Amino acid sequence: MPPPSQYHPSAPPDSPDDSDSELDLDIEELDPTTDSGPQANQPKNTERRAPRIALRTLRMGGLRRGANRNGYGELGRSRAAGEEDAEALLRDDDGNNPRYSDASAGGRDDAPLLSEHGGGSGPRRRRRSFATDTLRVGRLRLPSFMSGTSADHGKNDEEEEEKEEDDPSSSRLVAVGSRQTIRFPPNSISNAKYTAWSFLPVTLYNEFSFFFNMYFLLVALSQIIPALRIGYLSTYIAPLAFVLVITLGKEAYDDLERRRRDNEANSELYTVLQFDEPGVGGASMRTRKTLKSSHVRKGSKRAIPQGDRLSDIREEEEQTEADGSHRFASSYVTEISKKSKDLKVGDVLKLSKGHRVPADVIVLKCLSNEAAAHQEEQEEPVPKEESLLVDHPADPGQGSSKDAEPITAGGAAEGSSNGETFIRTDQLDGETDWKLRLASPLSQNLPIEELVRLRVTAGKPDRKVNEFTGTLELLPTRQDAVTTNTFGNGDEQAKAAPLSIDNTAWANTVIASHATTLAVVIYSGPQTRSALSTSPSRSKTGLLEYEINSLTKILCVLTLALSIILVAAEGFGNTKTDVWYIKIMKFLVLFSTIVPISLRVNLDMGKSVYSWFIQRDPGIPGAVVRTSTIPEDLGRIEYLLSDKTGTLTQNDMEMKKIHVGTVSYANDAMDEVATYVRQGFHLTPSLNQVGNPPLATPSSSSAAGVGVGATRTRREIGSRVRDVVMALALCHNVTPTTEEEDGRMINSYQASSPDEIAIVKWTESVGLKLSYRDRKSIVLESTEMGRTAVKVRILDIFPFTSEGKRMGIVVQFYETLHANTPNLNEGEIWFYQKGADTVMTSIVAANDWLDEETANMAREGLRTLVVGRKRLSTAEYQEFSARYKEASLAISGRDAGVQAVVSRYLEHDLELLGVTGVEDKLQRDVKPSLELLRNAGIKIWMLTGDKVETARCVGVSSKLVARGQYIHTVEKLRRKDSAQEHIDFLRSKPDSCLLIDGESLGLFLTHYRTEFISVAVKLPTVVACRCSPTQKAEVAKLIKEYTKKRVCCIGDGGNDVSMIQAADVGVGIVGKEGRQASLAADFSIEQFCHLTKLLVWHGRNSYKRSAKLAHIAVDFEPLGLYKDWLMVGYATIYTAAPVLSLVLDKDVDENLANLYPELYKELTEGRSLSYRTFFVWVFVSIYQGCLIQGLSQVLTEVDSPRMVAVSYTVLVLNELLMVAVEITTWHWVMVVSIVGTFLVFVGSVPFLGGILIWGSCWRWAFIGGLRRFWP
Repeated sequence: MPPPSQYHPSAPPDSPDDSDSELDLDIEELDPTTDSGPQANQPKNTERRAPRIALRTLRMGGLRRGANRNGYGELGRSRAAGEEDAEALLRDDDGNNPRYSDASAGGRDDAPLLSEHGGGSGPRRRRRSFATDTLRVGRLRLPSFMSGTSADHGKNDEEEEEKEEDDPSSSRLVAVGSRQTIRFPPNSISNAKYTAWSFLPVTLYNEFSFFFNMYFLLVALSQIIPALRIGYLSTYIAPLAFVLVITLGKEAYDDLERRRRDNEANSELYTVLQFDEPGVGGASMRTRKTLKSSHVRKGSKRAIPQGDRLSDIREEEEQTEADGSHRFASSYVTEISKKSKDLKVGDVLKLSKGHRVPADVIVLKCLSNEAAAHQEEQEEPVPKEESLLVDHPADPGQGSSKDAEPITAGGAAEGSSNGETFIRTDQLDGETDWKLRLASPLSQNLPIEELVRLRVTAGKPDRKVNEFTGTLELLPTRQDAVTTNTFGNGDEQAKAAPLSIDNTAWANTVIASHATTLAVVIYSGPQTRSALSTSPSRSKTGLLEYEINSLTKILCVLTLALSIILVAAEGFGNTKTDVWYIKIMKFLVLFSTIVPISLRVNLDMGKSVYSWFIQRDPGIPGAVVRTSTIPEDLGRIEYLLSDKTGTLTQNDMEMKKIHVGTVSYANDAMDEVATYVRQGFHLTPSLNQVGNPPLATPSSSSAAGVGVGATRTRREIGSRVRDVVMALALCHNVTPTTEEEDGRMINSYQASSPDEIAIVKWTESVGLKLSYRDRKSIVLESTEMGRTAVKVRILDIFPFTSEGKRMGIVVQFYETLHANTPNLNEGEIWFYQKGADTVMTSIVAANDWLDEETANMAREGLRTLVVGRKRLSTAEYQEFSARYKEASLAISGRDAGVQAVVSRYLEHDLELLGVTGVEDKLQRDVKPSLELLRNAGIKIWMLTGDKVETARCVGVSSKLVARGQYIHTVEKLRRKDSAQEHIDFLRSKPDSCLLIDGESLGLFLTHYRTEFISVAVKLPTVVACRCSPTQKAEVAKLIKEYTKKRVCCIGDGGNDVSMIQAADVGVGIVGKEGRQASLAADFSIEQFCHLTKLLVWHGRNSYKRSAKLAHIAVDFEPLGLYKDWLMVGYATIYTAAPVLSLVLDKDVDENLANLYPELYKELTEGRSLSYRTFFVWVFVSIYQGCLIQGLSQVLTEVDSPRMVAVSYTVLVLNELLMVAVEITTWHWVMVVSIVGTFLVFVGSVPFLGGILIWGSCWRWAFIGGLRRFWP
């Protein structure tokens, strides 16, 4: 395919050289490839032109020969099949068929007859040589039937498998819209812990890494040895196998649920542009939507007149040359839908507002829907004529099929949009400000069909979300983009543009602009920024498991000691059948029942019940348990690490308060502000101004009265209110937009900062609406009168920076609505500025109320902005402008020079207009939830990627920082000696709140890791801002390692996944735009306030109930005496149901647990299952075991069935009584379990004939009574 960019018209359309009525054509244009060097494509000098021939003669000669295309209408339908086949063989290496070359241009009526390279778009006078056809840019290309890279869709699956594997450590070349020569990883999300191959090995290793399970495995294997065999092998193997099946089944179910939810995220549909070869893709995709640019759409089909149609050849050629556009489109574009997991590197995505970006992409084009509609309205009616070069609609390859629906938003807007789009990154880095992203001018100004000629050079996958360096190249053909050949700088056919972070949108960000964004995938799946910042899923084990494992070791030591004592009592004597160490081993096997394997069964089933309760709690709607092995840890949390954006806050700003020096307005008082604004901007035109009404300026608005009879004080206040409202309506970077919602047009705003949007919305609510904004002007409209009230010309704008903490704008006011653009001598020139009080205090004029009022708002948790203004004379502004321009052109020290000029001429003695207070709306019931958790003894840390000021305000407004609590701020720390000073200060003030940024945190973690964490864990509150996802996870791990306490992390964004997975308990909140955190978490909830019930209520119940199950299971009973069915019955039908019913027990009421959160502190100390309580239960069990066995032998004969019957009956009944005594709150299921088990036992006595004897009732009643006697 000839590259359109290679065409250079030899002379302008109005050149006298082209005035010949015969439309002369350069001979060299017929065969330009005679010179294979770069100069072959250079425009020829008009004064040294080659001989020309008549274009009409050439065209009509072709028509007479019958070698015309079908697009010639009635004249060209007798195409010779032989020449058709010959031209098909000699087509270019990009696979274009000459028959469809006009279709590739979208059916434009201005399409030229011949390519400057003879690429095969029209009839040829002679057949060119193969070498001449294929020699291009100094290298040989093969025809499509011999080339391996000619057509994207000609590759089969075998070719796909032969692709070279991607090397993550090297940079990559990505051909836009084409298949890549290197295989990249799939774009799928996976939070699964296991694969089909790793499930059994990993789960079995995890299970048998616990001494508890390994002990029973060794006991079961010992029964294979004849000398150690005591009972049936199945008696020992079956319980262990049952426990493993239960545990592995739970793990498998949890992992399958993760995979199912991952599949939901991976199945999210996205619109992808498919670039087919011209004349190939359209035939097979008629039902798909065809995406065409305005470059193509101008040539829509029209009726062909039957008369002489050659009179407009001159006009067509002039239009083509005047366009300077490419003669033939490089591709045929259609829209298809793809699942997120099916996206590949190189795919071009079509994204709209609210779409989550599924992979790391480079922004190629931003298409404004409004611009598209405006352009279509102004398009002139299309004439009825059609060029000879327009093919009939019968050829679907031309993109004109009736079944293919054109996409008007894409093409009409290209060239009308400035290539800007906004994205939200709160799911990636936690920052609330929107980020401006730009399309490279190289791709923004390119027709959509030509995007396939682009190639992106990107670096290796990296986790740095704020850095990117790459290159965008525009190559002559699509095949050049697919190949890995590089083009030198001297090759004018290849153009390149740099790419930076401003041209990217990483995975899990959200498109915030109304414009349509076209972006190409460059990193997918595990190579995206968010995936590289996320640690892999790991299996989590609860603290209770470790505690029971430790207690099991103690029980084993006790049984070993008991076995040695019994053997020692016989003097370690040997017999013919046994030696002394064999006897010890047999005793160990006999006493193995002291460590009951049923404990694992009860605990695992209990965990399932706890998970069931959590998921069906009406107080926590939407709760999901994804890791059912750690519910007890919910009751042991001592540190809570929380994200801010989307977790504690809604990321929705609202203007709450404004202070104008003497009066403060908030809530209902805003109605008075609206009254002042309505009166201040109500300008009545005079008779000679009816057609050109006056506009408000700072001078006119201050002179306007607020009503007849108003006092001087009210007039002054009204004037101040109008001035500050006007300043807020002008000093910003907000752009008004219109979007359709439910069939209605909704006005909205977009900007990088949600604070500014909140302020502009507030000015609209009080009567002054931002109706229009571009780079040169701002128009404000009175909402009451519905007409323009203020119009300004933007002279200079100084955007907000994190270092400057302020933004300013210089504007010139229009005095009348229809006035021409004023020069500097006409209209008032004002400088407006707003910023943080810390920097604005020294800029505004001296006053006595600013510090006090900003402090009051800060205590309320409001984000304060100080607003000021200054009037500039024409001379002052001209002097400033000259110095500013001079400083901006400096090579070195440019930023400092520019800031010095602004400070000198503008930023001093500003008139203080007022102070605004903006609130970041909190999630529902955040304040009481944080207070309750703090009273429960949980230390709360807030880790966010947002700014320091934002974190401070949210910490105060959410009551995370107590009223009057000192906030120690550590920001931009770079010296190690200063870090040590901060640590020493915090040691001396342990009741303060630490506010630290990510840079300083990184310094502490690098050089003073232990010292910092030892001080920080003792503070009541820590707020860390500007934290990367890796830093969040590192903080969680450090707290775990240093304190050995349970840490819970909660978040809602993709940037919180690493922190959630690093925590002992990870809780994810289902966010508005993303589910990454909830999918990777152990527990998923919908609101932060649900966390209190999850911890204080469900965590308490889970831990308390499991502790009781562990106590009941400790039993020093001689179960080795009961063989066969007695032993199986005791472990199953006679005790299982009553013991398991303890999972329904409640030691306190839910309301009481919420009323007294201090009860939670007992759980964190682990008193319910401590070494003290454990040894108490061991002693009780030994006492009762000795009493049962001793009295059974005294009251009956030793080794007689009667003794077994008495002891076994007492054992079962006593177990039921112990369960009943341990119950705090009775449930009907408990009653049924205990009574039902007793009836089952009584009913089974006849089936155990000879073993249980009713005649011994008085004996087991007597022994049972003594057993229950325990002080």
